[in-house]
Amino acid sequence: MPVPYDRLKGDLLKEHARLTEQLAALSEVAAGDHLGYGNHQADDASIAFEQAKDLAIRINAESLLKQVNGALRRMDNGTYGLCAECNQPIDAARLKAIPYADLCMSCQRKRER
Repeated sequence: MPVPYDRLKGDLLKEHARLTEQLAALSEVAAGDHLGYGNHQADDASIAFEQAKDLAIRINAESLLKQVNGALRRMDNGTYGLCAECNQPIDAARLKAIPYADLCMSCQRKRER
């Protein structure tokens, strides 16, 4: 099954734009709320929860953006679709599901153990 690199690159570029926008929006939100400046304790708790949630979303988005950028670099240097561990081709179905994957399923399983 041939891998549709043009479509996958388009998907990666769209994901890059989405994540960049999401990180920009999170930066704007983080600048607005300030914990402990005369608010009621319940208000502070709500703000603290929202800040923790936004931080978790930010960390996830930054991690995904790093993976997307890595996939785009691999496309540019001709190593996209090859496992970073064993250098074997990554299954086309895996790349369609996770276009930024840098490991084949076998090496991914080993890493997760």
